[in-house]
Amino acid sequence: MARRRLNPEDYTVGWVCALPIELAAAAEMLDEEHQVLPQDSNDTNLYTLGRIGEHNVAVACLPAGQTGTNSAAAVAIQVKSKFTSIRFGLMVGIRGGVPSADSDMRLGDVVISQPHMHHRGVVQYDFGKAGAGGHFTRTSFLNSPPTVLLNALSKQRANHLRSVNSLSTYLSPISHLPNFSRDRAGPDILFESTYNHIEGPTCDQCSRDRSVPRIPRVIAVHYGTIASGNQVIRDGVIRDRLSSELGGILCFEMEAAGLMNSFPCLVIRGIRDYADPHKNKRWQPYAAATAAACAKEILSVIPAAEVATVQTEDEAIEANEGEHS
Repeated sequence: MARRRLNPEDYTVGWVCALPIELAAAAEMLDEEHQVLPQDSNDTNLYTLGRIGEHNVAVACLPAGQTGTNSAAAVAIQVKSKFTSIRFGLMVGIRGGVPSADSDMRLGDVVISQPHMHHRGVVQYDFGKAGAGGHFTRTSFLNSPPTVLLNALSKQRANHLRSVNSLSTYLSPISHLPNFSRDRAGPDILFESTYNHIEGPTCDQCSRDRSVPRIPRVIAVHYGTIASGNQVIRDGVIRDRLSSELGGILCFEMEAAGLMNSFPCLVIRGIRDYADPHKNKRWQPYAAATAAACAKEILSVIPAAEVATVQTEDEAIEANEGEHS
């Protein structure tokens, strides 16, 4: 069956990811895949286009080997330029979780940016100025996700409290694919924050006596603050210190800070590691799948009619200029 070809203005949701495994997971969530559009000489992005429920979605991935806030910002600018009817975005992928007594983070869990305390969902932890005695003051202020997406989070959380949960439904088809199988991820082991990794690509040589005992459970979704910056955090002590300084962080990632003020979006991260020396890539595919499934569930609770009421950035600028003319 031939794929449909739509026009750029038919797409209302932008979906940005950083890695090929995340792009593959996003493509698997499409209910219908559309034909690619002619390439624009001013747009270097390559898009995967399709429909999820009532929403037409344009998916873009960062160039290979170019992660970070600047690369994410450049990709998002081109997404908005080509798809002028986009109402909001999703930043979906994998990153390192912060285990704590409050969050009980597990590999494969999903973290979603949501305003918490004095943060607006995402905080750029490495942007600011150094003062006397090594004191560091963060000076970056990032926007909250759009109201339509925060309303969707309230609906999603209420559904989960009622045991109305579509995550397993959306996750099941992709988790049966060999590349995304939970069985290939291996055991979920959390080590003490001060215990360093023993050499090797896996933790086979690491002492289980230094692991934290936990009872297995199903995937959970966590809502709160995501820390974003251009550094890779792979030290349990630094991870916990930064989390404490910022009032409780759920995960660390490297792209969202480049998006929040120019590409109104929700950040959805599948947990692939614990941002400590024991991190490896075994959980990447499954975590990418759980994040993509969660993004699909969020879109499923947003009616297309509600998306239509959200102003695009150009419409908001025109309305503001009209008020002051």
